[in-house]
Amino acid sequence: MFEVRYTDLAARIGRLETPHGAVETPAFVPVVHPVKQTIAPQFLKKMGFDLVITNAYITLKQYGDEARKRGIHDIIGFDGAVMTDSGGYQVLEYGSVEVEPADMAQFEKDIKSDIPIPLDKPTGYGLPYELAKEYVGTTLANCDTTLRTVGKTDAIWIGPVQGAEHFDLVEHSARALDDMGFQMMALGSPVELMEAYEFATLARMIAHAKKAIPAKPVHLFGAGHPLTIPLAIALGCDTFDSASYMLYAKDDRYMHANGTVRLGELAYLPCQCAVCASYTASELRSLDRDRRMVEVARHNLHVLKAEVDATKQAIMDGRLWEYVMQKARAHPKLMEAVQLFANDEFGYLAEGTPAFKEKAIFFFDAIDQHRPEARRYRKLVSEFASRKKSLVLFPEGEVHPFYSTRGFREIAKKFPDAQIATYNPFLGIIPAEISDVFPASHNVTARAERDVADYPTFVESLTGFVANNGFSDIMAVADPFMKQAIAEAKLKARVEDYSDHVIERL
Repeated sequence: MFEVRYTDLAARIGRLETPHGAVETPAFVPVVHPVKQTIAPQFLKKMGFDLVITNAYITLKQYGDEARKRGIHDIIGFDGAVMTDSGGYQVLEYGSVEVEPADMAQFEKDIKSDIPIPLDKPTGYGLPYELAKEYVGTTLANCDTTLRTVGKTDAIWIGPVQGAEHFDLVEHSARALDDMGFQMMALGSPVELMEAYEFATLARMIAHAKKAIPAKPVHLFGAGHPLTIPLAIALGCDTFDSASYMLYAKDDRYMHANGTVRLGELAYLPCQCAVCASYTASELRSLDRDRRMVEVARHNLHVLKAEVDATKQAIMDGRLWEYVMQKARAHPKLMEAVQLFANDEFGYLAEGTPAFKEKAIFFFDAIDQHRPEARRYRKLVSEFASRKKSLVLFPEGEVHPFYSTRGFREIAKKFPDAQIATYNPFLGIIPAEISDVFPASHNVTARAERDVADYPTFVESLTGFVANNGFSDIMAVADPFMKQAIAEAKLKARVEDYSDHVIERL
């Protein structure tokens, strides 16, 4: 049903098999109205969207038995995979819907939805804990009723995970749905979080859900802003839906790689999609409202698809961390979210990060000391046992591995009985013997003045390495960063500083 092909961080390029064909993930899932489609679903298929989502509750109200006879694919005119929402959005907006969970489940089965969602009770954002807990309980009861109603089916039934900012409820909800046997999960209530730019809370919600359901495919409701896509994918979301492409177009909002802008504010169109190649900014603004809305919506779809494809390529290249950090700099609230990657709560990102990458990884800022590759290497060093009594520390150079350099040979000649190690602010201490292990041998570090206070992992690596190996003598060619670290680690009295000597004179 779900086959994973490539991974990086918690992101997965996978293949989701449905009754109406395979869907490659990660995938943006455009929202299609079941009655009136401003953008034809077949146009979406030609663009490369193999999965769309529509509203089964509205379909039931508008078509009834006709939908049961024709099926949802004929109703909306789409021959690919169709996901159906059962009315949870209407429940969130209006408090309730005029249908019972069992009846809704049977209807979704009857219309042959490929990926149906049970009728849930969304918690939204800002709900008091006890009321949120009650809503989670209602959703779980509805989901149990749904599975009992539909029995065995070829469809991929989604378990809607609720709880929002109440993370223990998110974990409880996910585990309960997993125990029920749902094949795929969906994170509910993120729209209000994203509208409030509470990306840090959204990241934590995803992390707690993934803690409970690490393997199953995960859908994220309402994620339709190009800025949020790389973050959501990196955290482990496989599909995500939104009507943003059309909603923004109705408001003359033009998407671009780092956000949106009012069409009236553009002198130029910073895009070469089919729409933007056909108009100037002035010509696009001068179209009548309906035509302009359609054209901007088509452009917005191109931007969303391009963002998903760019993120997929970053996964393939082993550059997803770099790409997410690059995108996060487009908004302070996104940077606030990625700074959380330093916390143990996000340790699961290491599970999908390859042990080796063909391309060198990049180190720019302090947050990069927490990337999984660096964490993994520091752990390896923490288990390194040296039989030497003396330690020589030398700053990392441009050539890797360290033991192949002239500097290493000079030090080894001068101190034949010493443990020789280089050091890097992000990787910590690098013993010469394992300086060819990824990523010590495959990294490019930006040169900059750094404050050791921003690099606690380096101090931990230094003190741990010294303590674990019991060196009696420590000699260091100490750059300003290492001098700070020696002081911070309270090793100054034990270290003989050779920083004023060139290597040939050691």
